[in-house]
Amino acid sequence: MKTKKVTKYIGVVALAAMTLCSCEDLLDSKNYTQSNTQNFPTSMDDVEMLVTSMYANLNHQAAKPESSYLLTNLYASDDMFTGSKDAELDHLMYRSDSQFDFCWDIHYKGIYAANTCLEGLNLMEAADNVPDAGLFSQRKGEAHFMRAFQYYELAELFGGVPLILSTTQETNAPRATADMVWAQIATDLQQAISLMSDKKYHEIESGHTTKWAAQALMARCFLFYTGYYQKEAMPTADGGSITKQQVVTWLEDCIANSGHQLVGDFRNLWAYTNEYTVDDYAYTAGITGVDGQPLRWAGNGNAEAVFAVKFGNFAGYSYENQGGYCNLYLSFFGIMSKSDNGAAFPFGNTNSLGTVPISLWDSWEAAEPNDIRRRASVIVDKDEFDMANYESGEVRGQWEETGLWNKKLQPILSKKAYDKVGSWANSLFWVAYPEYTGMTDAYIQPRWGAMFEDLYIIRFADVLLMHSELTGNADNMNRVRARAGLPAIGYSLEALQQERRHELAFEGQRFQDIRRWHIAETALSEQNNTTLKNLGVSTVMRDGKYAARYQATGGFWPIPSAQIQLSDGVLMQNPGWDTPDARYTTWNFDK
Repeated sequence: MKTKKVTKYIGVVALAAMTLCSCEDLLDSKNYTQSNTQNFPTSMDDVEMLVTSMYANLNHQAAKPESSYLLTNLYASDDMFTGSKDAELDHLMYRSDSQFDFCWDIHYKGIYAANTCLEGLNLMEAADNVPDAGLFSQRKGEAHFMRAFQYYELAELFGGVPLILSTTQETNAPRATADMVWAQIATDLQQAISLMSDKKYHEIESGHTTKWAAQALMARCFLFYTGYYQKEAMPTADGGSITKQQVVTWLEDCIANSGHQLVGDFRNLWAYTNEYTVDDYAYTAGITGVDGQPLRWAGNGNAEAVFAVKFGNFAGYSYENQGGYCNLYLSFFGIMSKSDNGAAFPFGNTNSLGTVPISLWDSWEAAEPNDIRRRASVIVDKDEFDMANYESGEVRGQWEETGLWNKKLQPILSKKAYDKVGSWANSLFWVAYPEYTGMTDAYIQPRWGAMFEDLYIIRFADVLLMHSELTGNADNMNRVRARAGLPAIGYSLEALQQERRHELAFEGQRFQDIRRWHIAETALSEQNNTTLKNLGVSTVMRDGKYAARYQATGGFWPIPSAQIQLSDGVLMQNPGWDTPDARYTTWNFDK
């Protein structure tokens, strides 16, 4: 009997205990320590516990952003440098064999949670124990969606991966082919679309996925699979296929019937336009939006958020991965102003990672100089910061500093709160939670401003752009352009590619887009000869060997070495990751 496992799973009871309120004692009132497939679940309350565990896994993934799908895509793309000489991942190379251990493990835990939920629901159905058929169908669809979502991220990161579709399946499984993995993703999403409710998005409980999100994710998966692998259709697990026309029909259903719409002004998607900050931030103060209204943050759960990960500002460390209940992604990108003096207001003082290549700013300005999204998405420090105070104090190891930073993934401060409490630390937190009177050891000190912003996974603008790409019709692309204050244009693939880059910058899609369009080598190489500073010293980045690294890997990442070792020869490594060229130490700069 084999004893080694490819993945380290957690059991159903532990999963069920991981609720969004992060309470480790929720099960004390009832003993589930002997729960098994014969006695659990037996009610919709039990089902809700299983469903909660699936969503909790999305927060657990956020507990280590450095080993996440999002940051991997951001750092690999031509939108962002890591900004640190000690980065574990940069320039299509890695520093540590353990870089993707957490990423692999947490995704398979999410798959286990979805499998557990589906098996429990099937048992209830077989026992004719379905007290609320509509809710039951919705929850079953959510479970199919969540399993598809976990495999979608794994498939884009690693290619073919083991397909584990039940809690009793042998987990030391070989890698399935890419076709098999994408076929399972398509099948799960097809099930999700058919099972979930036709209600408008705002009629579904906040935080739960919807039929509309499943339709949108199907389109994203279809575009990647057919583009990257150069196929006409997407396979399904039963030997069938998903056609382009089916995907277009689903997107048109989402556009017409979901209730989702574009937020009136692009800047209102981002928390720096919140009511406590907008009037004190020079960039937004007194601005009338494209829609003719004053700028105001649309908030979490807005009409444009088709699928998002939800966060709060409180997160303890009572158990592993609980820290992901606040938006730790933001802690990587706040501006390290060297003395925490508000010089980078309204952006919180964290780690200054993710500097923006000048090539993006320059090409954007040349192509669309009047695009409001450029200034709404990119910080130009010399134009926005109090540079004298920003540059004062001790340099804290900034690397690849270009003077440009992303503006979307930032912790946000509030001058009103600073005036009240006398500290930039916590500032937006205190106005968001005025009733809160103290801290205990159970909570992370929210010293970086707001950490409760939802993380967009799919926005309605992306839905519109995917529809234009699939149909070759510019109408929906021009809806997105109009919201940015830009004139309508005719459709071309090049125009669509540019529009996606500008609309979705720093949202984690660029790397996968350039892969599926087969322009990655050229696009990534544009970062060569970037002028920047390392520890305050001006330099130029020379040949980044992007083309060579992309050719060697195909844009996939290494299967964790620990998993390969545990598999006893069952798992094989991806190409391009078993040579010295895969190791990142320092980059090639002209000193």
